[in-house]
Amino acid sequence: MLTDCYAGQHSTNSSAAIQAFEAAIVCVAAHRPAAVDALKLALSHDEDFTAAHALKGFAALLLARAELNVSARQALASARLCATRRRQTASELALVAALAEAVEGRMLAACAILERHIDAQPHDFLAIKLVNGMRFMMGDLVGMLGATTRVIGQWSARQPGYGFVLGCHAFGLEEAGDFSGAEKTGQIALQNEPRDAWGLHAVSHVYEMDGRVAAGIGLLETARPMWTQCHNFSFHMAWHLALLQLERGQHELALDLYDHDVRPIATDDFRDVGNAASLLWRMRQEGVDVGWRWEELAQIAKQRTGDTTLVFASLHHLLSLIATGDLVSADALAASLAARARTGEGDQAKVAGGIGVEMANVLIEFARNGASRADMARLARMLPAIGGSYVQRDVFVRTLAVMAAQSGQCDMAMTVLDVRRRFKRDDHFATMVQNRVTALRSGRLLKYAS
Repeated sequence: MLTDCYAGQHSTNSSAAIQAFEAAIVCVAAHRPAAVDALKLALSHDEDFTAAHALKGFAALLLARAELNVSARQALASARLCATRRRQTASELALVAALAEAVEGRMLAACAILERHIDAQPHDFLAIKLVNGMRFMMGDLVGMLGATTRVIGQWSARQPGYGFVLGCHAFGLEEAGDFSGAEKTGQIALQNEPRDAWGLHAVSHVYEMDGRVAAGIGLLETARPMWTQCHNFSFHMAWHLALLQLERGQHELALDLYDHDVRPIATDDFRDVGNAASLLWRMRQEGVDVGWRWEELAQIAKQRTGDTTLVFASLHHLLSLIATGDLVSADALAASLAARARTGEGDQAKVAGGIGVEMANVLIEFARNGASRADMARLARMLPAIGGSYVQRDVFVRTLAVMAAQSGQCDMAMTVLDVRRRFKRDDHFATMVQNRVTALRSGRLLKYAS
C-alpha cells in the first residue's frame, strides 16, 4: 500500500502511478486542464489504480450531461474490477461506494459515504474536495460548510492541500453569509496556495455580494495571470468580472468580456452556458442590446430539452429559449422536468418536483402572457435547492422581482427584494425595481423586460 501526499491510501505499489495521480489531484483542486492526461498516465503505470478510475467517473458525472453517465458507469465497473484483483484500502472503498451512489443520481448519499470516511481520515483531501463540489451542485449549502467545519481544525499549513481546503471552507462561509470570515479565510488560502482559484473565487463572491465593486474588479484583474491558467473555470471568473462591470454601467466592457473571456468558444458545458445565459439575461433586463449572442445558446438549449440531469442547467437553458422566443422548445423542456419529477429517482427528481417544474412554468407563463399570479417570494426562498451559488441564482431572483412588479404584485416584488437582501446588498438593479414599483403604485405603469 502507498499513500499519496494528499493522504489518499492506494493498493498500488507503483510510485510512478502515485505521482501522476497527485498531479491529477492538483489539477482538480486548482481547476487546471491537465487532469485527464494525468489520470491516463497514472493508469498507464498501473491499470488497476482504483482511485484513478473512480475520479474519472466523478469527473464525468460533475459535467451533468446525460450521455456522460455511460462513461461514469464504465469507470465504476473498472474500479470494481480492481477490487477483484487486490485488497482495497479505506480510501478506495469509500470512493467506489460513493461513485456507485452518484451514478444513480444520489449525490447526497455519495457525500454521506465520503464524509464517514473523512471522519476517520480527516486529511484525505480528494474526498473533501469531492464532497465540496457535489454538495455545492446539489444546493446543500449547510452540508457544504458543515463538511469543512468538521475537519478544518485538524489541518495545518504543513500539510499539502491545506490552502485548497481553506479555499473550500471560505466558499462555504461566504454562502452562509459570513463575509468577514470568508474574506479572511480565502486570503489565507491564497497565501498558502497561490494556485487556489476556488479561494480567490470565494473572496470575489464576498466583494460582489457586499457591493464592493471596485475591490472585486481590482482583485480579479490583479489575479488574472492565475485564473486564466484554469480550464473553463477561467470563463466563470471572467463572468464575475463582467457582472462587476455591469454594475458599474460599463455595458460595452461587459460585452467585450463576454466575447473574449466568458464565451470565447461555443461549448455546451452547462457551466459555460450558465455563465453566458445569465449574463445576457441580466443585460436584457437592463435594456442592453446583445445582438446575435442569444442564438448559439438557444441552439444548444434546443438539443438539451430532454436532458434534465441537473435542474440548474435546465433552467439556464430555458432562459435562452425564452429570450429567442422559442416557447415550443421551452414547453418541451418544462415537460421533461415534469417527467423527471414523476420518476422520483435521484436527488434531481426531488429538485424538479420541488422547484424546477414550477419555476420553469412561471417563466414560460410570463413570457407568453406578460403576467403571472404565482407566489414569487416563495419561489425565491426555494431557489437554493437548484444548486449553484447565490450570485448564480440571483438571475432568477431578479427575474422573480421583475415579474412580480410587472404583474402588479408590488408588495410581492418588494418581498422578493427582501429575500435577496438576506445575502446581497442592494445594487442598481434593486433601485431600478424599487423605482418601478413606486411608479406602478402611483399609476404610471412601466413595461420592461423580465
